[in-house]
Order: sequence, then structure tokens, then C-alpha cells
Amino acid sequence: MTLLWRRTLGTPQGARGPKQRVSVDEVIQAGIAVADADGLPAFSMRKVADRLGLKLMSIYTYVPGRPELIGLMVDEVTGEIPHPPHHGDWRSRLTAVARHQWDEYHRHPWLLQVESSRPWIGPNGCDRYEWQLAAVDGAGLTDIQMDQVVTMVLAFTAGAARMSVLARHTTEESGISDVQWWDANAPILEKVMPPGAYPLAGRVGTAAGEEYNAVSDPDRSFRFGLERLLDGVEVLLR
Repeated sequence: MTLLWRRTLGTPQGARGPKQRVSVDEVIQAGIAVADADGLPAFSMRKVADRLGLKLMSIYTYVPGRPELIGLMVDEVTGEIPHPPHHGDWRSRLTAVARHQWDEYHRHPWLLQVESSRPWIGPNGCDRYEWQLAAVDGAGLTDIQMDQVVTMVLAFTAGAARMSVLARHTTEESGISDVQWWDANAPILEKVMPPGAYPLAGRVGTAAGEEYNAVSDPDRSFRFGLERLLDGVEVLLR
């Protein structure tokens, strides 16, 4: 917690030992770069140390461990893009909140791999929560409903972004587009799925494939789902 608020409280300094070669901020930035490149499953303190040209054990003079470093990284990227001023009604404001989060997940996909149900209550996280709540302040919700609506929108956004990032990763890793994948597999599927075997799936799947020209359209699904969620909030307000 002290490290999260280091710019307010001052960076903790050890009483003994050699002068530190880099700053805590540099360690955090190195961690973000490693996570951006490799993802969190492959993230290690050794990789961060190697990136900085430090010995492994020296990293622990800056941060207590891997979970704490990840928490510092999360708060850091939370503050890298200023939150835009809110404009319009609550609906347009919540849309902006969701889109801001969606874009952040696509800049740093490893955020979707963070495993912690407890928030890191740092300055950027606090600023973010204040901004998110301001989107629905005055709309007619109770304080608890404000928190629940924001939580709901963010949870939906995370799920939609996870599918979008996965689709992008699949294309990059396979080296082929959805259309190429379909062209390669369609002849086999036609043999095992004769006409009429799956009337609903065949009809809807064909319509969706022709519309998307791909297996799915993550951005369109995100926008559609968000609109339906906001429809529900509108019903709650009425």
C-alpha cells in the first residue's frame, strides 16, 4: 500500500545496503513491458530483473514480490490515459466508461489475466472509481445501485474484451483469418452436417457468418450487449 501511494508518501528507502540503481517506477515499467510481451502466465521476477540488467534478488529490494509488483503495474496502467470529462446523459457516460475499459484491455491484455478479487487501492484506481461513479451520479440510483451498475458494466466489458483479445490472439498465432479457417474446414463440416441436420444452427450460423465475414464480431457483440445492459438500467430507473 505504501508503494502504491509512493508519490504521496515518498518511496520507502532501506536503512542499509548499496544505493539502488533504478527506481521503483522503472521496475514497474519494466514489469508492464514484460507482461505486454509475454502475458501474466509467463511473467516472472527474473524476466523483469533481466530487462533492467539487475540480479534477481535485487528486484526484491524494490518490491516485496510478484503479486505486489502486479498490483503496482495494474494501478500504473490505470492512470496512463486521462479520463475524459463526462458529457451527455448517464447512458452516454456509462458507454464512455465501458469503452475506456475496453480500450485498456486491448492495450494491455494481461489485465484480463490478473487473479485477485481484492482491489489494489492506489491513487489511479481511486481516481478511476470516482470517475466511473460520476457517470451515474444524479441519475436517480441509490449509492448501492450506483456501485452495482458500475460493477455490472465493467464485468460485462471484461468478458467481452476477453473474447475479443482471444479472437485476435487466435488469428495471430494461427497465421490465418477466420475466412481462411472456414474455407479449409467447410468441406469436412458439409459431410458431417448434412442439410437439415441442424436447422436453427445452420440458418442462424449462415446469417451470422455472412454478416460478420468471420466466426464472430467481438466489437459488435460488445456494443450490442452494452446497449441491452443499459436498457435494463433504464427500466430500473423507471
